[in-house]
Amino acid sequence: MVEYNENSLDMVFGALADPTRRALLTHLVGGEQRISDLAEPFEISLAGVSKHIQVLEKAGLIERRVEGRTHYCRFDPTNLENAYEWLAFYQQFWTDRLDALEKIFTFEQKPKRKK
Repeated sequence: MVEYNENSLDMVFGALADPTRRALLTHLVGGEQRISDLAEPFEISLAGVSKHIQVLEKAGLIERRVEGRTHYCRFDPTNLENAYEWLAFYQQFWTDRLDALEKIFTFEQKPKRKK
């Protein structure tokens, strides 16, 4: 299994646990946006969106750049890729377990021959 900094994975999964933050990431997949534009579709304050942005930034899921008083955010998939790789390890684990269970059921359901 690939080694990861557990704190960064905890931060990524913590950031992804909130539906507003997942929606913000979805908006950012299309490209860099101003925080004020990101906040527009949400029924929360700009300060509330800014707090969500900070969580995503600390988790390494977005990068922020500042031009004057305007803050821009863009999606950074690096830590999301690390989380995906971590999950993929367990996906293979469960696939192997389910395949073994299927073999057991298939073997038990075969009709037994009379001698």
